[in-house]
Amino acid sequence: MNEVQKQDILLESGTNEMEVIEFYLGEQSFGINVQKLREIIKYEPEGLVTLPESPPSMLGTLLVRGNTIPLVDLNIHLRRKAEASEKETGSRRVVLVCEFNGRITCFLVDGVNQIHRISWTQVSPMAEFLGQYRPRFTGSVRIEDREILIVDLEHILAEIDPDSVLHYEEAAAVSTPGPAKLRHEEKVERRGRNRLMLAEDSVIIRAGLLKILKEAGYHQVTTFVDGEKCYEAIRRLKKESNGSPAGDLGGSIDLLISDIEMPGMDGLTLCRRIREELGLTELPILMFSSLITEQMAHKCESVGATGYVSKPQIPELIEMIDGHCLAR
Repeated sequence: MNEVQKQDILLESGTNEMEVIEFYLGEQSFGINVQKLREIIKYEPEGLVTLPESPPSMLGTLLVRGNTIPLVDLNIHLRRKAEASEKETGSRRVVLVCEFNGRITCFLVDGVNQIHRISWTQVSPMAEFLGQYRPRFTGSVRIEDREILIVDLEHILAEIDPDSVLHYEEAAAVSTPGPAKLRHEEKVERRGRNRLMLAEDSVIIRAGLLKILKEAGYHQVTTFVDGEKCYEAIRRLKKESNGSPAGDLGGSIDLLISDIEMPGMDGLTLCRRIREELGLTELPILMFSSLITEQMAHKCESVGATGYVSKPQIPELIEMIDGHCLAR
């Protein structure tokens, strides 16, 4: 197959829309954000190079356009039994070549259907208690008579490669920007004065990032499971601030960190509405997402984001937060 033509380029930023490519494992429908998809290629088993002592779902590597890329079998990783024989599926099995978290990974699936343009309001989040035990799915969307489960490829990759999960050590961070370097104790003390908000739908990432921020000294963090709940909280603060300067909100929030992919309201829409509808032009808004590419960076800028960092680059995120908060 030829490289996928990404129709999402035509989508305006901050419209709360996304495009999902529907694929199959057996007869069940699954989906991922087209933003993560580079291309779709036919699976050629003879091109597979196996890796010794790798996890069962890591089949090996494929040579794609001159690059050696790891191949993950989603049927195996999701512990599914093939619903059709190898003879029936072998001729149509395809590889999704995906790019996220700053790396390229291939995923083997049984077939693809089509791309659907949907609103994030159509995505039903996984129940909170299910998210703790089945974080491989971020939600589901119903299209025609099919329930499509949205696969969390980032979590699947983290299960295979633990080095891709969130981690942070103070010594690994870049020095705090400013006229003079701060002593560690002073830096932590200043961090503690700031009030942050975090919008992130993943239970695992939200808990991990909250732990890291608190360990770094940012212990005043309010979290939200999606952009809609975060927007409503900021709207209430704006109303209660009684005309405080734009971005001040009566001192109740100093900076917002937001994911991009979230059911209900995505991060780009959250940022645009904060800027345009609430008029909070000075509030620092940082996008922390696995989708950050050159194209996505332009989208972040177009909705008024102050900055953007690709997951799981925690040192860069902390540095960027410090740059806005420690000078206060």
